[in-house]
Amino acid sequence: MNTRVQHNDSTQVQLPAATAAYWADRHVVITGGSSGIGLAVTELALGAGAKVSVLALGDPAMSALAARTGEFDGRLATFTANVTSPDQIRTALHGARSQHGPIGAVIACAGIAKPGYFTELSESDFRNHMEVNYFGTLTPIREALPDLLTVDRASITAISSAAGFLSLIGYSAYSPSKFAVRAAAEALRQELKPKGITVTVVYPPDVDTPQLAAEAATKPRELSALSSGTPMTAPAVARALLIGAASGKPTVLPNLATRILRRITTTAPELTAHYVDWIIARIQRGRQRTSTGS
Repeated sequence: MNTRVQHNDSTQVQLPAATAAYWADRHVVITGGSSGIGLAVTELALGAGAKVSVLALGDPAMSALAARTGEFDGRLATFTANVTSPDQIRTALHGARSQHGPIGAVIACAGIAKPGYFTELSESDFRNHMEVNYFGTLTPIREALPDLLTVDRASITAISSAAGFLSLIGYSAYSPSKFAVRAAAEALRQELKPKGITVTVVYPPDVDTPQLAAEAATKPRELSALSSGTPMTAPAVARALLIGAASGKPTVLPNLATRILRRITTTAPELTAHYVDWIIARIQRGRQRTSTGS
């Protein structure tokens, strides 16, 4: 038996019955749940019977999701909140509890990515990445923790990135924030496991989302070459995330390429560095030939 949901890109994904049973009737708070990976997680969790509270910016994507609340028998609630504002998160979670009861899971999907050369990024770019990606993950977890401590088999899921274990040229603002998510989640996992709360970190590669499309405007050519390949779909990442979190896995690597990359960076860091340097040098030589007309 599988639970299936139709994503808005017409891609069908399925959850195993055991996974769906974990999420059924559980109150799940999803930050950034109105677009990209977050939207796919929202739809798949609703398809499994979860009660979902989405916290996201008040943009057109959020308005479109809010217009769909009637589709899910009262199991979807939306709350406009910026994850960089503890007060807004606190107010949104109060409303979520009022509608769905105690929080049984937090899935932190909100995030930003602005690639660019270190010398071209502003100080605010670096601070914004930490505020949204790192503190924007920690704040909802901290505010929901009193609920999670009272709920059976509660779970916390944080989105890092493949750039959270391999930093690349062009990601000098983005990668540190995702490394920070990884480090905080691991410490939190060790602290909360004895209390019955599991913590899962997800490391997606490039994913076909509006955010990835927006990155093209500032992505350096070297980064484009290093991250070339077919992006995963958001529903595929959402499926891996929900299966991993339901089973209490500490780490979710959503596809084979990411698993291989993680293994190589762990076991052969010098080889990884040499390969990255070779790709960068090749791109830069090509740029020099183009600029000189040779």
